[in-house]
Amino acid sequence: MGKITREKKTHLFSTERSSVMRVLTYAGAIMAFLIGSGFATGQEIMQYYASYGFWGLFGTGLIVLVLMSFISVQFLTVGRREQFEKPSKIFEYYAGKYVGKFFDYFSILFVFLSFTVMVAGAGAVFEEHYNLPSWVGGFGLTALVAVTVLFGLNSLVDVIGKIGPIIVVVAISLGVVGIINAETGVLAGHNMVGDLDVQQASNNWAVAGLSYVGFCMLWLAAFLTALGKTIPTHREARAGGVSGGVIFSLACIIVGMGLLANIDRVAGMQIPMLVLASDIAPFVASLISLMILAGIYTTAIPLLWTVSSRFFPDGTQKYKVLTIVLALLGTVIGLWLPFDEMVNLVYVLNGYVGAILLAIMIVVTIWRASTKRRNAGSEPAAAPHS
Repeated sequence: MGKITREKKTHLFSTERSSVMRVLTYAGAIMAFLIGSGFATGQEIMQYYASYGFWGLFGTGLIVLVLMSFISVQFLTVGRREQFEKPSKIFEYYAGKYVGKFFDYFSILFVFLSFTVMVAGAGAVFEEHYNLPSWVGGFGLTALVAVTVLFGLNSLVDVIGKIGPIIVVVAISLGVVGIINAETGVLAGHNMVGDLDVQQASNNWAVAGLSYVGFCMLWLAAFLTALGKTIPTHREARAGGVSGGVIFSLACIIVGMGLLANIDRVAGMQIPMLVLASDIAPFVASLISLMILAGIYTTAIPLLWTVSSRFFPDGTQKYKVLTIVLALLGTVIGLWLPFDEMVNLVYVLNGYVGAILLAIMIVVTIWRASTKRRNAGSEPAAAPHS
């Protein structure tokens, strides 16, 4: 065998390093998409995790970790393999022509409403932390998001894929500090949460977990299917999906522990994360408010892109006009209802519909895999070479 030259070694190392960076970018895009106003403010983590005590942290957390990783891998790998002309075809791939059409149009409506939740979250941050009118934050977010989306998919993946991991690290750090600085603690929070008026996503923590995955997958479906088309290898698609799902789920659990440890003080707050940040120092709360706004921004971008690109090709004049119209309409709606009510109404209701799609995905994936194995086993063996 010939020796590997220094040039070949350098090429192999460079290729491996670029592959790792791509996987991290894909994982970062998943995390950035999911870390919107609900996660970054802590409102989402309160309603789906901390409000159920230990059952929410570790029961809901485990459900989300397993299923979120599964759907991320599925959307990325199927998108890469099938190369759909329209990302929305992913719904027909799993649910058939007619049921798939229902999920397609429902998801578009839900994704748009989710964008309005991002606007409401930005407004709540400006009102609760900066003592400014909520419309300042709402319209400011809309302007930034609209400009970014106008540049198309490749631009927004580069933006959110790099911001996402930073926000996750900061959020985890804040959760850890919340656990350490708490006067009560996680165990005490678990014992008292049932006596407090804390809004929950469901009457049961397991149903809340399925609902959480359900609404997240309606967000991710078209976006990750489109992203999958650009991924060079199946291995990178799987690695990016698993990494994004696992890291995001662990971040939810840690942040949930920080909120549960301080449940007596964060219950009823619009922006619970700012309570934890204020315990460190006032200027830290201001920095965290910027992180929250960044988290809202990174989720609002692909949400708005998903709706606009569903009707017109990315980058066309009609796409740009529709983007501006939808951004303005979403801002008006988002500033109409209180933020915590928007989270509970939009996310929970649509999470149940997403859970039905999740069940269909699991059944179809298992059925196709078993059919493929049976077909492979029934093929006649190749004749031996003479």
